[in-house]
Amino acid sequence: MMLASAVALAGTFVVLPSGTAGAAQNILRADKSVARSCFAKVLPKGTSGADRRELTSTVDGLVQARLKAVQGAEGDWDVAVFDKATGAVVAASTALRSHELAESFVKKGQELVVQGCRYGGSAGQVQLGVDFLALTPQGTPTGAAAAAQRAELVRVETPTRADKNKLTALGLDVTEKGDATGVEVVLAGDADRQTLKNSGFKSKVIEADLSAKSVQDAKTDRQYAAKTAASALPSGRTSYRHLYEYNYEMKELARKNPSLVSAFTMPESTWEGRDVVGVEIATDVKNLTDGKPVNFTMGVHHAREWPAGEHVMEWAYELVNGYSRDAAIRSLVSKTRNIVVPIINPDGFEISREAEPKGDFTRFDYEMKRKNCNVNDSPPQYATGVCKANPGGRLRGTDPNRNYAGFWGGNGAELAWSGDTFRGSAPFSEPEVRNVRSVVASRQVTNLLTMHTVAALVLRPPGVADVRPPLEEPQYKALGDKLASRNGYTSEPSWALYDTTGTTEDWSYWATGGWGFTIEVGGNGFHGPYADSVVAEYEGLAPATGAGKGGNRQAFLDMLGNAADPQQHSTLIGSAPKGYQLKLHKTFQTPTSPVLQPDGSTKPPIYYTDDLNSKFTATGGRFAWSVNPSTRPYVAGRYGRTPQGPAQQGVAVTNPAGVPPINQNYPTDATAESFTFHVDGLPKVDNGKFSVNINWKNTTTDWDLYVYDSAGNLVTSSANGGTTSEHAVLFDPPAGDYKAVVVNYDQTDPNVPDDWIGDVSFASPIPPTYGTKEAYQLTCSSPNGKLVGVADVFVDRAQTVDVGEVCTRSAHAQKQRASGGVR
Repeated sequence: MMLASAVALAGTFVVLPSGTAGAAQNILRADKSVARSCFAKVLPKGTSGADRRELTSTVDGLVQARLKAVQGAEGDWDVAVFDKATGAVVAASTALRSHELAESFVKKGQELVVQGCRYGGSAGQVQLGVDFLALTPQGTPTGAAAAAQRAELVRVETPTRADKNKLTALGLDVTEKGDATGVEVVLAGDADRQTLKNSGFKSKVIEADLSAKSVQDAKTDRQYAAKTAASALPSGRTSYRHLYEYNYEMKELARKNPSLVSAFTMPESTWEGRDVVGVEIATDVKNLTDGKPVNFTMGVHHAREWPAGEHVMEWAYELVNGYSRDAAIRSLVSKTRNIVVPIINPDGFEISREAEPKGDFTRFDYEMKRKNCNVNDSPPQYATGVCKANPGGRLRGTDPNRNYAGFWGGNGAELAWSGDTFRGSAPFSEPEVRNVRSVVASRQVTNLLTMHTVAALVLRPPGVADVRPPLEEPQYKALGDKLASRNGYTSEPSWALYDTTGTTEDWSYWATGGWGFTIEVGGNGFHGPYADSVVAEYEGLAPATGAGKGGNRQAFLDMLGNAADPQQHSTLIGSAPKGYQLKLHKTFQTPTSPVLQPDGSTKPPIYYTDDLNSKFTATGGRFAWSVNPSTRPYVAGRYGRTPQGPAQQGVAVTNPAGVPPINQNYPTDATAESFTFHVDGLPKVDNGKFSVNINWKNTTTDWDLYVYDSAGNLVTSSANGGTTSEHAVLFDPPAGDYKAVVVNYDQTDPNVPDDWIGDVSFASPIPPTYGTKEAYQLTCSSPNGKLVGVADVFVDRAQTVDVGEVCTRSAHAQKQRASGGVR
């Protein structure tokens, strides 16, 4: 492992004009907002919409310039740091709020200009903080030797599945490039070479000096950019972007195309406090609940995989440019919503991108960073300093693409913090991963692409060889093969390379049913020459394997065409007044893999709770809402699960004294009876489902039943008409406290009590089987929030289900209706 450097905080410095004092010294002010680049150049003093400070670096090390809002006055300010002598940009940050971190390397005595620019919003001032962090050589024999070591790329022979599992357990930097007989591995230094030698594997050198290759690639890129006015890409770009360029271009796309593009900040900041930025592209883009199928394209889970972000960013330009110039693209954009997030892992990417290949392996170690910047799992001696310069080098952090809940904890991810595929401390422990979950769980993402490098593959679930393919394997394979026919890559299930657990699409597909793929961009190196890895691979030009076939551009368009095709997802139709809101909800538990332990043993799976909630707002009259199948593929398309213990004992429920008045306006009118109960979990019991049951004597009485979790979420309900019982069922219920509400919907003779009797029963999980169906819970509320309809909806892929006038019929009439996939 590489020991890079120790970091000491040198202090906070803001150089001010003479006579300035007090708290105001750290405040930047601007009289108005001006939509322009803050990093393009140093603006003259007094320029409208900008403010600046001049200062001198006190260290050989890092400068950090941060902005934050003043007293909650949020706007959009950007920041840039320049070398005063040359005017060259040193660092910049251009996210969508006044929440910025610009960080890069400086020399002691270097004169700097720190420039703040008010891009948009009403905030006329922002707080600036500038830190200098000294980088001191580690000074140990290990560290000194590591600085001179050579990194190389080798191909390791792994002809069997056992060989692949053994290789991935060695703690080496195993790449995604491989086939049935071998996998390419990065050996970071002598220690890695010894580890591979001791393992007994045969290997062949592919690239003897990765640092030298990186230097040559950077030179090639400079030459290409110098001689090329504009590339064939939609943006015309000729060089790899910096993080600040990605964010700036996204908000410029939104500013220039306000009805088509909306820029957004994902819910959680990264470990180092950076915002994660994306764009949404659709006609009437601000209406997020219009019911169109959602196509989600993302890049750079892994920091060093720069082409992944470039392809995703070009896709955003493709959609925007094509909407005005290409009838086919305009039609596809009109039928879909596109969420585009080029950089999922901005902390890691910013470190890798700014490492500046110089043949110095200390820096090259950071350029090869794969993971995020989570410090919590690193030993104390490797957790010091900022992520860009710390004793743990590239190894600190978690691999975001091993941290999703799908089969987390099994083969194909490393258990040690220092492993390049370290899975993290728990499923979804990383904010970057939770950001992706927030999109998939709150939108009907029918299609998902996550971009990586450099294996030239189109990968689909499952990621583990022992997991049987889904029932939809023929359709899934056909779509993957179609994408691969455009870029010339190999289409295969993820496990065909080697087992991987905790990956993006292995969670999203099994939990939601939305099609999900990883595309491994081809080329030569994790971020090979721009002309090859980006321009040629995206456009389908020589020397790419997709030359003449359309490249990744056409693969993206095919994926979008699939999203626009109603035969590839599901559709709810019906009628609703304007402004009424429909909601689809599911809550369920899914086990991870049995959790591997460092000694080779396993612990029981962790049961992870998913909560899917999506919305549709009616425009009046008939509607169509594109959704994923109601039954998650984990249940219907693979297997059930073997009980890990007995089911919980049922409990009888006592009807509270008295009879509540008739209430046909619940929950607006909360008059009702209720009782609470508790659900236990593993290891005490294993509940495959619970059923809350109430029974009464006369069909002239109508009780309704609603069950809420401890957070107040409605998790299941039963509201039939013309019966003498209600049964509200929840499969794989999370452990915790629940509240059942019993509503007196109707009684023919209120003077003749018709009380109910009840119980809560539990059942074990259904052993492995196919065909289990699950329902969405569909609710409809009026514009003032009144619940006017509830139904369970069963919908299969390519099926259209008519939910009727769920928003306009009386609740009682709706309950009596049962046809198609609604009950």
